[in-house]
Amino acid sequence: MSRILITGMSGAGKTTLLNELSRRGHRTIDTDYDAWVLPNGTWDEPRMTALLGSEASLVVSGTIENQGHFYDRFSVVVLLSAPVEVLIERVSVRTNNSYGSSGADQSEIRQHVLDVEPLLRNGATLELDGRRPVPELADEVERLIVASDQT
Repeated sequence: MSRILITGMSGAGKTTLLNELSRRGHRTIDTDYDAWVLPNGTWDEPRMTALLGSEASLVVSGTIENQGHFYDRFSVVVLLSAPVEVLIERVSVRTNNSYGSSGADQSEIRQHVLDVEPLLRNGATLELDGRRPVPELADEVERLIVASDQT
């Protein structure tokens, strides 16, 4: 089983990393898209349960309040992190997602780094520096996939 969760703050590089892994042929799900998140801000638990029950090899990306309910179904939980100023710079210039472009969003991200990121770090199996080159990060995740498949 090589189900990997990539989590982290907005701007850490989750979507970019997922896109690279998808380009390399891995099955990926970015839960920021395609209605994985319900109006109450949590993952659609029956849908996520079905996905994780049917896919043996998968990389999922997301940061959501109820993700901890699923940690036991992932072989590895990777926290992708970066300093808050890097996060703010990235979200302020990205074009694929409007979250982070306003001052209010950026204040929320700063608060999440203080309040949420420590919880993510506590639940993570591994932390990777999101400032590393994307191909290098993808190589690291691919090593995790191979190692998970061998256990």
